[in-house]
Amino acid sequence: MPNTENTSATMTDSANAGYGPRLCNEDLAPTRNQTWSWYNIFSFWMSDVHSMGGYVVAASFFTLGLASWQVLLCLLVGICIVQLCANLVAKPSQMAGVPYAVICRQAFGVFGANIPAVIRGLIAFAWYGIQTYLAANALMLVMLKFWPSLAPMTTGHFLGLSHLGWICFGIMWVLQAMVFWHGMNAIKRFIDIAGPAVYVVMMALAGWILYQTGFDGISFTLASKQLTSGEQAWQMLTATALVVSYFSGPLLNFGDFSRYGKSMKEIRRGNRWGLPFNFLLFSIVTVVIVSGTQSLFGKMITDPIETVSHVGNSLAMAIGLLTMITATIGINIVANFVSPAFDFSNCSPQKISFRTGGMIAAVGSVLLTPWNLFQSPELIHYTLDVLGSFIGPLFGILLTDFYVIKRSKIYVDDLFDDTSKGRYWYKGGFNPKAILALVPSVAICLTISFIPSLHEVANFSWFIGAFMSAGCYRWLARAEKVSDVPEYNGQVVVSKD
Repeated sequence: MPNTENTSATMTDSANAGYGPRLCNEDLAPTRNQTWSWYNIFSFWMSDVHSMGGYVVAASFFTLGLASWQVLLCLLVGICIVQLCANLVAKPSQMAGVPYAVICRQAFGVFGANIPAVIRGLIAFAWYGIQTYLAANALMLVMLKFWPSLAPMTTGHFLGLSHLGWICFGIMWVLQAMVFWHGMNAIKRFIDIAGPAVYVVMMALAGWILYQTGFDGISFTLASKQLTSGEQAWQMLTATALVVSYFSGPLLNFGDFSRYGKSMKEIRRGNRWGLPFNFLLFSIVTVVIVSGTQSLFGKMITDPIETVSHVGNSLAMAIGLLTMITATIGINIVANFVSPAFDFSNCSPQKISFRTGGMIAAVGSVLLTPWNLFQSPELIHYTLDVLGSFIGPLFGILLTDFYVIKRSKIYVDDLFDDTSKGRYWYKGGFNPKAILALVPSVAICLTISFIPSLHEVANFSWFIGAFMSAGCYRWLARAEKVSDVPEYNGQVVVSKD
């Protein structure tokens, strides 16, 4: 977290004076400002869940042929898996007070950590642009609703986007950059508001659906097609895996936020309320809305923007869309802005600050022209598979190293030691064993993703990659396993022996 107080900055500089300049700056150094409560973690997940993307993912499970109660069960089981993984990912960063990119140094080496950091940064790089485009598209609908005279601006195109589309994209780009530029404190305040705000709109939309259809119009046995018992079981497993894959990005770099937690007790409480409880309530509202659209409009509508556009009142529609835009800004900053900010800063701490790293991602998202990516559903599908193919193996290696090999032990000073005397120097700053476990795991998952006959198996790429890399790294690093002696009790060692 970029420090805002001069006093705090001075204290941090003094405490970290002995750290290698190639590995440390003010943003990557262990934070002394662990003030986030369970509610801040709860709000983090609310912003992550309550977005157009989250709604579409939950609603899209109906197209698998599942009934409403089956969709709810899949969502609940999937989110419980995410909660368990979030608690595991949170611990090392909360203990050491450092972000995901720095924690990676323990497994991959002080310089090898740039490999997982850049992978996560590039994934966020692409999705930041796509989410910005989705929010800009919603903003364009609002503008056309109130100013129909702008319609001619949607006909001309430049690099695949209309003139009005460029204006809306630019507005969303600037708004997000403004929130980010004010640092993590501003981001924390924003997500505290963004998540709850969309709940108001979702509840209002569900209420409007119920008012129009009555309770008889809501079916919890609704399904888009008939499946056998075996097919239903397979589709339920697929839906559960997709829930985990959807959250795999922010899950991997959750340490970027858990580092600010007051304690693991606070973080676990925030995860409990922010994931199973919050997601279940959100899912119930989603199921009610999607089921209601079937009765009200004669077809299931899985796009929240399209559903809101059917509301007759222009003002209500505008408020609904603007709130969803706010929620999308929240998840975009949380999942796709903070991560590359720390990740790119980790590559060259003295030249790339937290702000500079984030702005690199922001500028790159424009050069990527994400609207062209989004216009190809097949490419988006492969992007999701590739995301799981990379993130799953990274997840498996990091947790195996911390909990199995290192026995929950962190030598914080050594995370910033760029000499051969450091515990995480390995060979030239790289851990060959972690890299050897990562490469084949990613390669196999990518192969599965791009073979048409294995299309259904590709949905499980996150799980396949995580277990494969964990097993491979556990075997390769077996000789380095820390002895299970009393003093290795999970406490942070902040000084060298």
